Amino acid sequence: MKRTVAIILAIFLLGCFPLNTGALSVFAQSAVLYCVDNGKVYFSKNENKRMRPASTTKILTALITLEFAQKNNRKVRFTEDMICEGSSMYLKAGEVVTLRDLAVGMMMCSGNDAAKAAALSIAGSEEKFSELMNARARKIGMKNTNFVTVSGLDDENHYTTAYDMALLMSEALKNSDFKKLTCKKSETVRFINPDNKITTYANHNRMLSLNRYCIGGKTGFTKASGRCLVTAAKKDGLTFVCVTLNDKRDWYDHNLLYSYGFENYRMKTLCGADFILDVDTVGGEKSKTALCAENEIKTVVSAEDYNKIKSKFYIDNFLYAPQKSGEKAGSIYYFLNSKKIASAKLIVAEDNNSVKENKSIWENIKGFFNNAF
Repeated sequence: MKRTVAIILAIFLLGCFPLNTGALSVFAQSAVLYCVDNGKVYFSKNENKRMRPASTTKILTALITLEFAQKNNRKVRFTEDMICEGSSMYLKAGEVVTLRDLAVGMMMCSGNDAAKAAALSIAGSEEKFSELMNARARKIGMKNTNFVTVSGLDDENHYTTAYDMALLMSEALKNSDFKKLTCKKSETVRFINPDNKITTYANHNRMLSLNRYCIGGKTGFTKASGRCLVTAAKKDGLTFVCVTLNDKRDWYDHNLLYSYGFENYRMKTLCGADFILDVDTVGGEKSKTALCAENEIKTVVSAEDYNKIKSKFYIDNFLYAPQKSGEKAGSIYYFLNSKKIASAKLIVAEDNNSVKENKSIWENIKGFFNNAF
C-alpha cells in the first residue's frame, strides 16, 4: 500500500515540475524517448543494444495482419496446429474469426494463438511470415532487428533494440486501423462460428489508464526478456513514443519520460491555414493581393525557445495584376537564434484578375464631361 501511494505521488510530482535530461534515470536496461513528429531522440539509454522484445513483437505482427485485412478481411478457421503456449486469446479448434479479430487478440490480450493463426493464414507458416516481418523491418529502417517468432517467444536469433521499436511504433501509428485499435482499453469480438459467441478482451496496456495522454502501445514479458513496454502519447499536437526493455518499473519510467518530454518541448505552428499576408499590387483594381504559405509549417521546439522564433518575408519586387491562385510570389523563412529552422513558398491565396484600364488623356476628359452633364 505504501509503495502504491509513493508511486502515485511521484507521478503527480513529475507532472508539476519540468525536468532536464541530466536528472533522468530509468531502471530499464534499454530505453528511448522518440519524437514521432521530427524523428529525434530526446532521451536514450543503450538504445541500440540488442534485446529480447517479448510480445512487443506483436506490434509488427498485428500491423501486417491489419494491412492484409484491409485488402481482404478473410475468415480464419482455428485449427489444432495454431495452438500456442503462453498468453492466449483462447481460441478453440473449429472456431472462426476474421483476420482483424486476430489483430484484436494480439493487441488486447497478447494472444500468441492469434499471432500464430494470422501467420499461418497469411503466409502458410511462421517462418514465411517472419520473412515478411523482417522485410518490413528493413523498410522501416530497423537496422538492429531480426524477427524469428511471430508472437515474441524467446529465440536466440529473435532480437531488436529500443530505438528500432520506436521506429516500428511510429510506423504502425500511420495505419488508421492500428491507431484506432491500440488506443482502446477493450475490444469485443463477435465470432463467425459459433455465431452466438461474443467475447470482450481487455487491453493489458495499463498506461491507457495511468497517463491521460497515452494513445496506445504493447506490453511484453518472458523470464528471459523481463518486462518490455512500447507506448505512444500525444499532447497539444506533439507525439512521443517511449520504449523500455527489461524494466521492472516500466509504468513509472514511461510516465517519467513523458513528463520530461511534454514539460520541456512543444509543437509550434509557424504558419497555419489562417496565415494571410497582404502585399501591394501594381496595375490592378485591387491595391493588395493576399498571400498564404504553400503548406502548413510546424516544428518542435524547447519550451525555452518557444517564443524566440523570428520570421522574414522575401516578396518578389513587384506583384502585377492579374494574379492567379497558387502562383508563387515569394518565400517565408523562420529563424531561431539566427539559424534557419524552416521555410515555405508564399503563393497567391485567391485570383486577382481585375486589371485597371489605362485610358488616354482625351478619354479621361470625355469621361469627365459625360459624368458632369
